[in-house]
Amino acid sequence: MSLPDSDRELVTAELGRDPTPTEAALFENLWSEHCAYRSSRPLLSAFSSDGDQVVVGPGDDAAVVRLPDNGGESDAETYITMGIESHNHPSYVDPYDGAATGVGGIVRDTLSMGAYPIALTDSLYFGGFDREHTRYLLDGVVEGIADYGNAIGVPTVGGSVEFHDGYEGNPLVNVACVGLLDADRLVTAEAQAAGNKLVLVGNATGRDGLGGASFASEDLAEDAETEDRPAVQVGDPYSEKLLIEANEELIAGDLVQSARDLGAAGLGGASSELVAKGGFGARIELDRVHQREPNMNPLEIVLAESQERMCYEVRPEDVDAVAEIAERYDLGCSVIGEVTEGNYVCTFEGSEAHRASDDPSGEHREPPGRETVVDVPPEFLADGAPMNDLDSAEPSQPERDRPDPDLRAAFEAVVGAPNTASKRWVYRQYDHEVGVRTALRPGDDAALLAIREAGTGLALSAGAVPAWTDCAPYDGARAVALENATNLAAKGATPLAAVDCLNGGNPEKPDVYGGFKAIVDGLADMCRDLSVPVVGGNVSLYNDSVSGPIPPTPTLAMVGAKDGYEAPPAAFDGEGTVLLVGSGSDALGGSELLAQTGGSDRFPTLPENAADVVATLADVADADSTLAVHDVSNGGLAVALAEMVTADAGADVAVDDLVALFEETPGRAVVETTDPDAVEAAFDGVAPVRTLGDATADGTLSLSVGGENLAVDVESIASLRDVLEAELD
Repeated sequence: MSLPDSDRELVTAELGRDPTPTEAALFENLWSEHCAYRSSRPLLSAFSSDGDQVVVGPGDDAAVVRLPDNGGESDAETYITMGIESHNHPSYVDPYDGAATGVGGIVRDTLSMGAYPIALTDSLYFGGFDREHTRYLLDGVVEGIADYGNAIGVPTVGGSVEFHDGYEGNPLVNVACVGLLDADRLVTAEAQAAGNKLVLVGNATGRDGLGGASFASEDLAEDAETEDRPAVQVGDPYSEKLLIEANEELIAGDLVQSARDLGAAGLGGASSELVAKGGFGARIELDRVHQREPNMNPLEIVLAESQERMCYEVRPEDVDAVAEIAERYDLGCSVIGEVTEGNYVCTFEGSEAHRASDDPSGEHREPPGRETVVDVPPEFLADGAPMNDLDSAEPSQPERDRPDPDLRAAFEAVVGAPNTASKRWVYRQYDHEVGVRTALRPGDDAALLAIREAGTGLALSAGAVPAWTDCAPYDGARAVALENATNLAAKGATPLAAVDCLNGGNPEKPDVYGGFKAIVDGLADMCRDLSVPVVGGNVSLYNDSVSGPIPPTPTLAMVGAKDGYEAPPAAFDGEGTVLLVGSGSDALGGSELLAQTGGSDRFPTLPENAADVVATLADVADADSTLAVHDVSNGGLAVALAEMVTADAGADVAVDDLVALFEETPGRAVVETTDPDAVEAAFDGVAPVRTLGDATADGTLSLSVGGENLAVDVESIASLRDVLEAELD
């Protein structure tokens, strides 16, 4: 990419001159869709991000949320940070490094707020699982996430994996991170005072990742896997681990006034945004940046996205202490400039190599003295990009054309589908218990962490269902929010806050932009109905390839809180009555059944009192008489029941018909209880409760569906659900 003519005219008018080559490249990247949200920012006001629990909302490296105090070990207020990031294009070009550096970036966003990272979730979306290229991408992405997360000692505790033909040429890798901090450790990305020094700590700067922000703002070409590889960063998790621990000491020593991680647009992006947020400028001497490659020119130094680097604002009297900590952790440290009043200025001690690369003629010249290569108003650079006014087309609902499959064939197809199959092959590669906070392991509805400082259990759920939003973008996005909230409630947690990663195709196509607008509105409306503030997020557009645009994909990472760290399992106990709580719908739109058998249908109708349903389910999940809870989502009731069967416990249940067995209305859960009357009383006036049957001790799921019977034992269910391991091991 290069700076578009219309943007160049704006920059020239603002500066009163033509931009230098370094300035033009800086504007190209910071005004790209990836950084400036030119097509999405006009839509994001739909989200509500207010609440008593919100300490820092959207606009910083990560959001900060106050946890409820349930009599924990700390007298100080306990905060968590929440952030989510996409690394979609890099993960297609280089699955291993693309995914690994996505983890590294979101962890550094956590560090920049003064928090210690305690958990990761990954939401992954690929093309059809039957394709060899999909399996290659999946293998590389999972290995990259595992190797990086395991090496830095941050547990990956949850997430989702989805397969859909729409991701064939453009997979999505969305990673969320939660951090922990006390109130007095909070740092923001807002510069505090002129005269403070800007200090770069971490790995040396190289030429990797050049133009990564602009690369992420264009469609993937057919030759992207070879041509765009230089735009993908290379991670070093061992340096990141050192940076995590060094950052902890810097924060504990009150040595950091503000901080920003070096992500998109590298040093130029981090430093200019930091001073712009504080209403200041900066003067940076680029040749002071510690480098690992010779003869780097100013454009390369400013824009390289080399990993494991942080930019700190430091008081002059604290610079030596910062340098001493960096040296102790074997990290590079450069005092690169200072916060000033006025413009954002970068200078460079010129060299013949620099002049040759910056001069259009390529002519070699004598080395000049110190040269100003950037001199721009910081707020214009950081926030001056014009917003796009794009046309949109309203999405349409599919017609009803239902299949009429055989019960056994339908059950085996849906339970054995890659989307509903066990994801153990993925999460077994992650260290999900490092840090000794993990109270519930992956594979349940939600992860649960023990935040002993506050005496609070923190539940996490993350993901989206592209089949839902492909069928009905608005209602599908509402369903995604409700599904994540239901996951938390199934573990007895009340939703607290959420961050989103909004993924879409080329917004210049009216149908694509119409679908994207619909998922924004749907997600915003349901989160508002649930009283869940959306406190931050990320937007990734231009996820198009020669295969076409991706489905509009609103990944949501939601956290909830509860008193204590205990939660009911998602597996049958074998001693109770099996109930279905929540309202179903006579619609199969977006279901795995239709994906497997063909046909179409409208999307299910969602409950109007979603917040009451979620709150009631959380109360029921925490009741002493509750033996098991599992939400109903992908694959419908059939998959939920199959997942609850163990070698020691099964169930004997009955439903009216195939639609009731396979429709996927969220906001429902299977509850095994010793006191069904209490569950019915709790949901009285909130949602219907239906008795499905009884749990058994024989490890078999016995189904009666409209008079047709099917019995499937635990071994058969496990065989159906092991499709990923069978193909990938």
